[in-house]
Amino acid sequence: MQQIGYQKDSNAWIFQTWASFVLSVGMTTTGIIYLPVDLWTKGFMGMGLGFSVASTFTLAKTQRDLHESTKLTSKIEEAKVEQILSQHGRA
Repeated sequence: MQQIGYQKDSNAWIFQTWASFVLSVGMTTTGIIYLPVDLWTKGFMGMGLGFSVASTFTLAKTQRDLHESTKLTSKIEEAKVEQILSQHGRA
């Protein structure tokens, strides 16, 4: 059975993703703060930003978990096929 390796992201990629996230949330927050509207409107927009960020993390985690479970299911199926083939080869 072949070994499936773990792919690790580079430090540059990790830095770029975090910098992009911090910059986008920071700039959006700054835009909301300096928006010439009432305080309750700013609060509503801030809550919308918070919920959007939280739901994005939840969606990303769900997609990652779904992908990883598919890989595990595929490995289990592959192991079953190999077991059947090895038993068939002995007979």
